[in-house]
Amino acid sequence: MIVGIDLGTTNSLLAVWHDGSPRIVRSATGRDLTPSAVSVAEDGHILVGDAARDRLVSHPERSIGYFKRFMGSDRQLTIAGRQFRPEELSALVIRQLLDDAEADTGARPTDAVISVPAYFSDAQRKATRTAGQLAGLNVERLVNEPTAAAMAYGLHELADERLIVVIDLGGGTLDVSILEFFDGVMEVHATAGDNHLGGRDFDESITTWFTKEIGLSIDELRTAEQARLIAASEAARHRLTDSDAAVLTLAQSRRFRGELVHQAELTRTTFESLCAPLLSRMQIAIERAIRDSKLSLDQITDVILVGGATRMALVRSLVSRMFQRIPLSRPDPDRIVAEGAAVQAALKARDASLKDVVLTDVCPYTLGIEVSEELDSGMLETGRYLPIIERNLTVPVSRVNTVAPITERQKQLKVNIFQGESRLVSNNILLGSVDVPLPRRGDRNVDVRFTYDVDGILEVEVVVPGREPTHLVINNSGTSLDEAEIAKRLKALEGLKVHPRDDALNIALLAKLDRLYEESLGASRDEIASVARAFEAALSTQDPSRVEDARAKVEAFMEAYLGQ
Repeated sequence: MIVGIDLGTTNSLLAVWHDGSPRIVRSATGRDLTPSAVSVAEDGHILVGDAARDRLVSHPERSIGYFKRFMGSDRQLTIAGRQFRPEELSALVIRQLLDDAEADTGARPTDAVISVPAYFSDAQRKATRTAGQLAGLNVERLVNEPTAAAMAYGLHELADERLIVVIDLGGGTLDVSILEFFDGVMEVHATAGDNHLGGRDFDESITTWFTKEIGLSIDELRTAEQARLIAASEAARHRLTDSDAAVLTLAQSRRFRGELVHQAELTRTTFESLCAPLLSRMQIAIERAIRDSKLSLDQITDVILVGGATRMALVRSLVSRMFQRIPLSRPDPDRIVAEGAAVQAALKARDASLKDVVLTDVCPYTLGIEVSEELDSGMLETGRYLPIIERNLTVPVSRVNTVAPITERQKQLKVNIFQGESRLVSNNILLGSVDVPLPRRGDRNVDVRFTYDVDGILEVEVVVPGREPTHLVINNSGTSLDEAEIAKRLKALEGLKVHPRDDALNIALLAKLDRLYEESLGASRDEIASVARAFEAALSTQDPSRVEDARAKVEAFMEAYLGQ
């Protein structure tokens, strides 16, 4: 069975193609969204999803989220003394999604189409594939999130031609894509974005404002207090979508002096002022995509908003002003990408209910080499960037450039391959290098050819006159895992003790009670503690009927408590 997966920064989803339309698979807790969070319980078991999300606040030293931002890097993330790579944490989230799909459909998925931000680098895309492999999947394809979103809207099935801007602002990344649909072809004209701009950054702007308001720095707060403040900032951002103001409250523990309660009111006007730099970055990305596409605003037929962070009024207002129209959006912008990935999965499976669609893509970053250039003064300036494949060229693509050695006595040429947009290679990403010998005399010009394919594999061919071409295939970055390392880490992941799916709802409820206890004070805290103790007592009996009754009481309590 092939499924579509949206592996998100904040939440992840899995969708299946069922009876001619995509359907989101719900988690054990009955939610469409599975938080992209992992926690290590005190008994060593791994918790994923809802339970882990609430433990980000109650047990921050044993929990982690937002690790998608580190995909493609060699960063090791520590949870409760254990080290994980971002790919491994993502694999645990995917495995949870697969468990839910198996419980829902009766069959465990074996293949998947996984969505990635259009602006993801090669290393980040390969890390996403690796995460799927570590979860036991064959990753049939990576589909760009904006492309998936457009397919979820069904725009590929319309008879007339469309030029569409998709703006995807999620928890951690911004993507902007310009797409054109014509004659069964979905062509990407341009992509732009920011891999470090999302809802989390808007939350951090609130956190910074609040600490200044109360006269503290974030470093003066304990780890648990910082986690509670981040959660309160996120909640305030959500409230400001429909309200003109939101009150933030934080209880700070003080040695020998009890708790000090800080409180401040954030108005929507102040929030918009705080977020002005973030909105400016968003506008720059949108303008770059339009400029690269060589299209004018009046040629655009549709503007689509995707991602949970697009619920913010200030984001919708920015997009409306830029395009002079109300953008298309749905009440559930979080679900769109997963549904689109399921459409692509059904196309891969050649489902008869779908018209075939040809997808084209572009190279999201410029690829080039390091060169030295002679200045007017006759001096050499080293570390310059020579682009060979420009960003937003349709792939597959092949381009060649000719370079020459710096001196006549030079015996070999070192070709350093980079990815990025800066004119200086020091600000770009080194992908690899190759050394080629040079002839002593005659033609010493060297042709460097780049060929980039739809799977994100770059082949470099260096041709020296009179010699066999030198080839280098870059389908791995220095931070990616080779097959042997993947097999080793797969075995390690299989050895982890993961809580059974059947326990997920009870664990999530306990974690939520712990989080509410952390955030509450006085009589409310005592009441929550009493409810938690009663629930734990029922769980210890292992009597299904008692557990079910106790769970119903906890759910009723929380509904009443949160509705106050």
